[in-house]
Amino acid sequence: MYSPYRKMGRRDFVKSSATSLALSVLGPYALDITRPSQAWRVALIGCGWYGKSDLFRLMQVADIEVVGICDVDRHQLEKAAILIMNRTGQQTPPPMFKNYQRMLTQQDPEIVLIGSPDHWHALQAIDSIKSGAHVYLQKPISVDVVEGDIILSTANMYNRIVQVGLQRRSTPHLVEAKHEIVDKGMLGKISHVEMCCYYHMRANANPPVQRVPEFLDYEFWTGPAPYRPFDRMPHRGWWRAFMEYSNGIMGDMCVHMFDAVRWMLELGWPKEIYSTGGIYVQKESKANTADTQMAVFRYDELECIWNHRTWGAPPDPEYPWAFFIYGEKGTLKGSVYKYEFISNDKKTKVLKDVVYEREEFPEDLVEPDIELHAAPATRRHMLDFLKSINTGTAPVSSISEGHISTASCILANISMKLGRPLRYNPELKFVESDREANDLLARDYREPWIHPV
Repeated sequence: MYSPYRKMGRRDFVKSSATSLALSVLGPYALDITRPSQAWRVALIGCGWYGKSDLFRLMQVADIEVVGICDVDRHQLEKAAILIMNRTGQQTPPPMFKNYQRMLTQQDPEIVLIGSPDHWHALQAIDSIKSGAHVYLQKPISVDVVEGDIILSTANMYNRIVQVGLQRRSTPHLVEAKHEIVDKGMLGKISHVEMCCYYHMRANANPPVQRVPEFLDYEFWTGPAPYRPFDRMPHRGWWRAFMEYSNGIMGDMCVHMFDAVRWMLELGWPKEIYSTGGIYVQKESKANTADTQMAVFRYDELECIWNHRTWGAPPDPEYPWAFFIYGEKGTLKGSVYKYEFISNDKKTKVLKDVVYEREEFPEDLVEPDIELHAAPATRRHMLDFLKSINTGTAPVSSISEGHISTASCILANISMKLGRPLRYNPELKFVESDREANDLLARDYREPWIHPV
């Protein structure tokens, strides 16, 4: 078995009690992990909202040395450096880079966190793995199916651990729901699942084309994606409005709930995927992502159905982004905020709310833009990641699991585009009897970038 450690210097960024504290607050479903004796050499690619959030969650549960941070936006980079210094108490900023490949070569990180926009995930993950690092990769892992296959094969070839940021698998109340409701058979036979997102989260605007600000390398930001005239800062929400850079709301929100359902029910690849939808209501925007979409992921005697609308009201206001698992004995409702089980005879009801950990981690309360409800899940996800590196075993959200969930959502988008169901063969890596669909499994890269295929 490979050794996950290299010789390194130690910086005591976190009090030694952080990991034991994180474990204790998670109760009976805490991870059993031994704290490493050395500090991890960690680099961050993408210093925006969730990149920094992932880094700060890792800081809370492990001793780390931030050996490099990378972003093509100088302002984002400098703000991240200041926040890191404030968190760690160090007097000098971490080494800053615009070019992630140069950072990987010069800094030799053991762990790389990738929080860049979706269209960069595949290349950055592959390069990080090849550099010798283990990777924490935000979802979706790729923008096309072939990219995901290659990340998976590269991780296997280089014997590196990849944990995908599908942290519903580490959300304390959902972990409890799986063990106490699903695994103990309280639902009985399950033959129908519904998943949804009704957040009004689609960027609907028509900003004018404008000069690229001097602090942003927009050419490098665009990278392998098609080049769009610059019309707005491509951070947070705006880039998600375009299929050039993302998989739409399918790849942003469905991937979380579909992955949670697959994990809870121990499902693999769907037998068939079918999707319909488009821009039905919000036609005034430049955005080209669907504002309305339905997808069906078919298994033997089970259908998992996704619906999203970025307009109108949710059918159940308490569960605007959620899954509903229907069994012959009862129903399980799950979201990032709670789960609820109701037996069909109404005699048994179980309700469990999200764990927040405000008292245990008071720094959460002053962190800009933090998702307080997701912080405990991400901390747990990081602990599971480190345990996997230490033991050489697969993490709970391994690259193989992340690939299934991501690729299934991409295939749903392809189905919507072609107007027909698709049957993807994961062994042979093609869509059965559909040449047109197979041509869409890998996207074209803009020169001089080369698709990893």
